[in-house]
Amino acid sequence: MKKVNIPFNKPSLIGNELKYIKEALARGKISGDGFFTKKCQAFIEKKFGVKKALLTTSCTHALELAAILLDLKPGDEIILPSFTFTSTANAFVLRGAIPIFVDIRNDTLNIDENKIEEKITKKTKAIVIVHYAGIACQMDKIMQIAKKHNLYLIEDAAQAIGAKYKNKYLGTIGTIGAYSFHETKNIYCGEGGVILLNDDTYIERAEIIREKGTNRSKFLRGKINKYHWVDIGSSYVMSDQLAAFLYGQLEKTRSINLIRKKLYDTYFNNLLELKNKEYLQLPFIPSYATPNYHTFYIILNSSETREHLRMYLIKKGILAISHYIPLHISPMGKKYGYKKGDLPFTENLSERILRLPLYYSLQKIEQTYILNQIHKFFIL
Repeated sequence: MKKVNIPFNKPSLIGNELKYIKEALARGKISGDGFFTKKCQAFIEKKFGVKKALLTTSCTHALELAAILLDLKPGDEIILPSFTFTSTANAFVLRGAIPIFVDIRNDTLNIDENKIEEKITKKTKAIVIVHYAGIACQMDKIMQIAKKHNLYLIEDAAQAIGAKYKNKYLGTIGTIGAYSFHETKNIYCGEGGVILLNDDTYIERAEIIREKGTNRSKFLRGKINKYHWVDIGSSYVMSDQLAAFLYGQLEKTRSINLIRKKLYDTYFNNLLELKNKEYLQLPFIPSYATPNYHTFYIILNSSETREHLRMYLIKKGILAISHYIPLHISPMGKKYGYKKGDLPFTENLSERILRLPLYYSLQKIEQTYILNQIHKFFIL
């Protein structure tokens, strides 16, 4: 290939997205909780076996809604990984909760389940886990800990729609789960999310919080004549136009993940030689996990090698990117008393990881080019 420009991610139309957007307009309602919102929620509930799914404006807002639902108070502690996006912490910090960070495993890059219990105090109210790259955390052990200490378990499954732990879909195992529909995710609508309620007792209040603290959802179902302000809340309802786009994507969930699996396997199989030569490490999938192939990453032997390779690929027209700066060594993390050295593996890993382009419309010739350039880098 001569001139190339391969982005890290590229959203594309896959099914009936535009058709459904036009249909939503024709129906005369494009604000929240319209025809396509209901279709998306019903699809998610049936497909993934969750008691109630409520579309939100983002996964961040789904997590914020969860924090309100759990009545978190200032001074309450939540346990979570530091290797995650800011929303995992922010959603709970906004309620005054204090983040207690835990190191990650050196294989899955998920929270180390063997280091959770030592962080639990009388102030601990919840464990918030992240299924990194769509690969499941060790849920049996984590659920056991949560039950033993009477803690809520929140699944930040932003990257994990369609992925499983044993025979259960991620996001449907803990107290509450959340998916993201950001354009970088497997299923997307630009910006969006969904809160997954696995306990019936949270459904009515979740609807109220999501609708600006009103019982408008009951009104729309014809159960009351007027709706009122009955609780705290915010505007967490996705527009029906976005839901229309999203439904076109949801219909293609299986084919999308099959394409991503093919791309993932191609990366893995073609980089095994470099792994065997100890130039890099490849992702690990435990036997209990069925991934959704959200991300393909490589781990280099040093931060210097990672940066050299990243810049080399940019010069070749390929955008590969690093990932999270650990939350505990960020400016906000330091305000909570954390410092460099507190979570050694998280810190070390974050400086060596590099994520490769992976999206539905990535062409075979483009992926071959990416792989060739990576091999050339190490040969040179």
